[in-house]
Formats: sequence, structure tokens, C-alpha cells
Amino acid sequence: MGESEHPALEELPEIALQEGLRRFLDYVKLERGLSGNTTEAYERDLERYLTVLSHRGLVSLEAITQTDVSALLDVLADLGLGATSVARNLTAIRMFHRFLLSEGLVNQDPTEHLKPPKQGRKLPQVLNIYEVERLMLAPDVETPLGLRDRALLEMLYGAGLRVSELIGLERSYLLFDLEVVRVLGKGNRERVVPLGSEGIQWVTAYLSGVRPELAKPVSGDTVFLNWRGGKLSRMGVWKLLKECVRVSGIEKRVNPHTLRHSFATHLLEGGANLRAVQEMLGHVDISTTQIYTHVDREYLKEVHRTFHPRA
Repeated sequence: MGESEHPALEELPEIALQEGLRRFLDYVKLERGLSGNTTEAYERDLERYLTVLSHRGLVSLEAITQTDVSALLDVLADLGLGATSVARNLTAIRMFHRFLLSEGLVNQDPTEHLKPPKQGRKLPQVLNIYEVERLMLAPDVETPLGLRDRALLEMLYGAGLRVSELIGLERSYLLFDLEVVRVLGKGNRERVVPLGSEGIQWVTAYLSGVRPELAKPVSGDTVFLNWRGGKLSRMGVWKLLKECVRVSGIEKRVNPHTLRHSFATHLLEGGANLRAVQEMLGHVDISTTQIYTHVDREYLKEVHRTFHPRA
């Protein structure tokens, strides 16, 4: 893009950093009509950007290179910002440079070939097998609701269910003669998940000994009922799990999804095939399941540190 196309380059051969920022903020406020919160977020991100540029000895916008932009991204990563926050900063910087280029204030866009950082996944919190055992022993199975809670926990962990799948279970989905459970997952996709003998034992005990006492005309075919005979809610499952965690003395933050994460992790630690775990979890894309391989690698590293003679 030559100077003849942008006369402003002749008038302002070196636009100062703060002057460029001022013009950009005027543009997003007055012409784009962005909200005050959005404008303030852009201003915060870009002020940080310009500070890094100044520390690198830059005084004009035209001198900024892709290396300079990357330096800012490195600083953000060093500060501990996650990939999402770094990507948001890059979006603001990219908008800033595109504005400068469109206005003829610079003749290059240093962000043109930069890619946002990959969105990393946080490793899920999991319980170890000993903690799972403690959790299962927490309900008082001598009481009707305690027996229900034990059966529910066994199902949640034993089949790796989402809480929505658990509360939606119907008795016709329990194919215990085949040692499997039919599950209606996201997008009404159906899958079949094995359930071990321990889970089958406790759910069967609940179905025969407790559910008939809880059942009311409104119960329908729902497996897990509350004390009024209705379907358990998400909050109901969360509350009973929270109480079981308290009784068990587990100090980790545990929610219903923690048991699903633990189910997947323990299968992989035991040598299960990733594709098989994908099927059992009901993940359409195996990349969703691959987060658990990171947990598995930590386990493998621990085994190596413990048993390898030169670890």
C-alpha cells in the first residue's frame, strides 16, 4: 500500500502510540457504538499493549512488528493469563491495527499472520479410588434415603453419567440381565453403558426395597425419586452429594461431574482403550475424551517416578 493511497502517511509519518490509541477509542465509541464496558475492556487491553511496546523502545505505530505483538502475548502468558484471556487481548490488538491500516495511519498490519493461542482445557478434578470408596460408604444404608443415595452414587460413578442423564433414567433403561444401562444423552443420542456388579446390586436393592415406598402417581417410570415421589432435581443430586462428601471427610471440591471425570480417568489408568471410553461417555468427538489422557499421563509419570530405577 503506497503513500499515494494514504495521504495521511505524508502528514503524519510517525503516529505516536497514545495518539493512535486515542483515535481508535474515538472510533469504537462514536462510529461503532460499542458499549461502555466493551470500550473500557479494549482500552485496558491496549494500554497494557502500549506499555509493553514502550518498554521495548518503540515510539511510533509504524515501527511495530509481529515480534513485538508476540512479546505482549508472552508477557500475558508469563502473568498466568489463560488462553481465553490472551486470545481476547489479541482480538483487541488486531482490531486496533486493522483500524490504523484502514485509516491510512500505517502501511502494515503486524497481526495479519498471528494466530490466537490454542484454547487449553483445564484438567478435571478427580477422586482417587480410595476416595471413591469412602464416598460410597458415606450414606447410611439402614435408612431408605441413605440406600437410595448409595444406589445413586454407584450409578453416577459406575456408569459415568451426566447428572441430567442420571435424573432422566427410567426403569426400562436398566438392562441388568445384560449388565448394561441405556442412556439418553445430549441431543437425544442413545448409548449403552456397562454397569458393574456392585452398582447393579445397590440399584436393585433400592428398586425393590425403597422405591416402592417413595413412589406416587406422579412418579412414572423414573428410577431415582425424591421423598415426595417426584423426579430428583439437579440441585437435589448436588445437595445429597455434598452431604456425602462432608460425611466422608473428602476435602476436594466435588460435584456430580467429578464422579464422571473419575470414572473416565480410572478406566484409562486401568488400560481401557480411548475409543471405548469415548463410547461410554457419549462423546461425539474423541478430542473431548482426550482431556483424560492428560490425567492418565500424570499417572504414568507417577508410576515411572515410583518404579523406574533411574527416575
